[in-house]
Amino acid sequence: MTDNVGLKKFTTVKFLNFALGFLGLQFAWQMRIILSAPVTEGLGADPFIYGLIWLAGPFTGMVVQPLIGALSDKTKSRFGRRRPYLLSGAIIASIALWLFPNSGNIAAALHLPAIFGLIIAAIMIWIIDACINIAQGPYRALIPDVVLVEQHAVANSYISLAIGLGSVIAAATAPFLKFAFHYQMSIPAQFIMAALAFSLAMIWTCLTIKEHSTLDSDVEDKKEQVGFWQSMKEFFALSPQVSKICVMQFFTWIGMMCLLIFFTNFAIHTVYGVPDLTKLSADVQAQFMATQTTATNYSSICFAIFNLVCFIIAIPIGILAGKFGNKKVHIISMLSMVVAYLIMGIFKKNPIIVGSAMALSGIGWASVCALPFAMLSRYIKPGTEGSVMGLFNIFIAGPQVFVCTLVAWIINKSIIQSGEYLNYHYEYSFFIGAACLLIATAITAKIKE
Repeated sequence: MTDNVGLKKFTTVKFLNFALGFLGLQFAWQMRIILSAPVTEGLGADPFIYGLIWLAGPFTGMVVQPLIGALSDKTKSRFGRRRPYLLSGAIIASIALWLFPNSGNIAAALHLPAIFGLIIAAIMIWIIDACINIAQGPYRALIPDVVLVEQHAVANSYISLAIGLGSVIAAATAPFLKFAFHYQMSIPAQFIMAALAFSLAMIWTCLTIKEHSTLDSDVEDKKEQVGFWQSMKEFFALSPQVSKICVMQFFTWIGMMCLLIFFTNFAIHTVYGVPDLTKLSADVQAQFMATQTTATNYSSICFAIFNLVCFIIAIPIGILAGKFGNKKVHIISMLSMVVAYLIMGIFKKNPIIVGSAMALSGIGWASVCALPFAMLSRYIKPGTEGSVMGLFNIFIAGPQVFVCTLVAWIINKSIIQSGEYLNYHYEYSFFIGAACLLIATAITAKIKE
């Protein structure tokens, strides 16, 4: 259990203020999810190459978050343990967010071959993902640092609320401007917007969340310096239930990433039927540009709906979890997402049904963003919050390797040939995701609270 000594009960206003920085973080992450596919495909990436580029997320998550989590536990600073990492991650990521959609122009300005545009884009994605992980782990660790243990579920629900709201704003801005003012916001402009949101929101958090100074703290001095495997052993020794939570999280995030990685491509190439443009001439590509823009806006709208549902029910899920238990609420939420995935895979050509299924899957997303962390937080020892959250992130980042490689390879091999045009069965990702979410649900049922 986390120690409550010296902590004060959070009010609604304090929770909202606490979650603001994560709203900016999620704003940036959502823009990277929605628009990385059009940018990299325009630079020549097929589904498998796109999956390999997405490996940036899991690899930086498995390496960066545990490392930064452990470092933040030991950091001694007048600004606290976590805030230096929140601020540095946000600023560096914001620079990379600005450069990413201009990768092709950077390569051209340097008189480099066209392939270097894709290489630069991949590097920028790695930097963005690494810096988001630098900020994300310490942010999660702030909850047991500054929030009473009995409020952890509610605090994580406010984080879920921020994830939903930040994603809604990020996803809906361009479609709204198109609908209301007939102005199509460019992809580079959307990334600049994300960079500003991330940096400004995180600066606000660092200024307003009063973290205890660690200059005179002796918590870190009392901690024995241990290696990674010893830390992992101690992590699983926290409770027999921790192993179940981690395995549940592993399969959950295979299912989640099947949606997050491939939905935009699914919207463009399956729902709207735009063929693979990477090997077509510029004249042929131009014929599909209007449809691709419409499909990209549709994907943004779907993600906005998905995250709006997450935003609406984030706090109710925390309240229900406090009343009925994390496990029961999480199981029901996950099953709703399984149904949504199957609907999307079966009714793949119907934009209205697919959009409705995305709304349904938002229930599961709200739960995934909050309740596993609330389950785990009960077993965290004081002074190890960053390390534990960093190690726990391995079971979020690790599954993404499976999706970025094997699932991407399956889609790349599932070719649809229509005359001179090539396409892929992107809906397969939803069937694979649904199966993994069912496994995660079964494991959740075995967790004892």
